[in-house]
Amino acid sequence: MTITESTSTSTRRERTGWYFYDWANSAFQTTVIAVFLGPFLTAVAEQAAGCGLGADECEGTVRPLGITVAAGSFYPYVVSLSVLLTVFVLPVMGAVADRSAHKKRLLAGAAFTGAAATCGFAFVTGDRYLLGGVLFLIANISFGASIVVYHSYLPQLGGPDERDDISSRGWALGYLGGFLLLALNLVAVQLFSVEGDDQRTLDIARWSIVSAGVWWGLFTLVPMRWMREHPALHASHGGNVVTDGFRQLGRTIKGMRAYPLTLFFLLAFLVYNDGIQTVIALASQFGSEELGLETNTLIITILVVQLTAFFGALALGRLAGRIGARKTVLLSLVLWTAVVVAAYWLPGEAPLPFIGLGAAIGIVLGGSQALSRSLFSQLIPKGKEGEYYGFYEISDKGTSWLGPLAFGLVFQLTNSYRVGIVALVAFFAVGFVLLMLVPMRRAIVAAGNVPPRVL
Repeated sequence: MTITESTSTSTRRERTGWYFYDWANSAFQTTVIAVFLGPFLTAVAEQAAGCGLGADECEGTVRPLGITVAAGSFYPYVVSLSVLLTVFVLPVMGAVADRSAHKKRLLAGAAFTGAAATCGFAFVTGDRYLLGGVLFLIANISFGASIVVYHSYLPQLGGPDERDDISSRGWALGYLGGFLLLALNLVAVQLFSVEGDDQRTLDIARWSIVSAGVWWGLFTLVPMRWMREHPALHASHGGNVVTDGFRQLGRTIKGMRAYPLTLFFLLAFLVYNDGIQTVIALASQFGSEELGLETNTLIITILVVQLTAFFGALALGRLAGRIGARKTVLLSLVLWTAVVVAAYWLPGEAPLPFIGLGAAIGIVLGGSQALSRSLFSQLIPKGKEGEYYGFYEISDKGTSWLGPLAFGLVFQLTNSYRVGIVALVAFFAVGFVLLMLVPMRRAIVAAGNVPPRVL
């Protein structure tokens, strides 16, 4: 079955179901990763070290599996371990998805496992930091695995001229869902927090994390109901799909050399996306340390970014329909450059300019990510969507240390967060040049696909 044949039976109901998985999983990214988990798990580790809840003196270390770790370093180390593990898991998950006749079940398995692990934070009380670390590993790896399967549906939901719009709508709905749950949780923080009661603050954070797991699992039921199975082009017949997936992954890695232009696009994406991820990761630190802004301002800015990203994804998706996805991504990289240059000139202790810059980030954030996803879908050989999106996700998540490393080195040399943030211009500039050098139409044809009319 060809891609054209499979997309001809795709319905609006199925596409809407696909959009709703973005709505479902974005709660994990915003409520858990962006806001609550880091401070919560660090506080639990500090309690285990005897430092928490107003203790005057403490040892300051915990010993997971007998290894001495500073309590404040436990969460970053767990994040690093999860990234390392996803580098191995995601391509395998993609290979299995490509050879399975039950891709929707794979998506359900990964999503519900991640949601259940997130709900498991209800039991992370007292000094159970190790339980929290294990649950996060399960949830984060499951999240990445589900995204690989989810992305692999995109080429089967629409033809070359439809995917930019489909991808943009999904990403937009995801930002809106993430915004709504985070807003509800922040209302709960304002209503139920008691000044000086650290334990209550910790409990609110814990239940906010659990709420993201409930949201993730509950709304995953929509795509499970409305999406359908698509026949696998390279289905496994009579063998073990996991074993066959490992074998196929090895063949794909060797065969990727036959698609150098697809790999070159991945390189361009790796570079400019690293700049994007670094801005997202370090914006709060820049706001608090360099600009002296209060936590409430940072939280409001996160909400503004989520909301404007909803509109930005839709607007840039519509623009891509007129001028093409690649030109729109290139334009977004110019806008990203303007954003980080503007950050250099932000006045200290002035919330409104920082929130305004957050709004600008949101507008370019949603579009640049959604259109990169749909552009890559044009460069994947038919039947290998899962495997290639596995490598795409590694480029998205597994190399996100490059930008922070550059930022950290510049800060160490200059002692200035402003210079460090402007140094990220290099990622957008180099990524722009690399993307310009990709002959997209030729690359799409080389992958065996039909180019869209506007590129």
